[in-house]
Amino acid sequence: MNKVIIVGRLTRDPEVRYTQSGKAVASFTVAVNRRFSRSDQQNTADFIPVVAWEKLAEICGNNLIKGSQVLVEGRLQVRNYDAQDGSKRYVTEIVAQEIEFMGGKPTRGPEDQAGAAPATGGADSFGSQVFPDEEIPF
Repeated sequence: MNKVIIVGRLTRDPEVRYTQSGKAVASFTVAVNRRFSRSDQQNTADFIPVVAWEKLAEICGNNLIKGSQVLVEGRLQVRNYDAQDGSKRYVTEIVAQEIEFMGGKPTRGPEDQAGAAPATGGADSFGSQVFPDEEIPF
């Protein structure tokens, strides 16, 4: 299973471009705080590149700005290409399938299955849904 969930803040406004076939693609970077140990009292962050496609990309471009806090759910992708100098370059990024603007409704991408229920609430409600014991399938 390839599933990634991160929560952080945008380091810059999303950059929205369009492919030759007209598909929107947004790219931005999310700064995710790392938990620190007691011996290291300084907070550090990882800067994770995120890519969103089609309608989700347009929504990101219209609603997100530098500093926005988001929850991104998607898949990790590693791709490579040949640079102009002939060297091989590798890129690791998250391809977003769902982006939740903190404090607002989630925005779902086109890869969702029909009938999937969207999540609600901010990061505080993430994973808080509790089912009665008789509804758990094991």
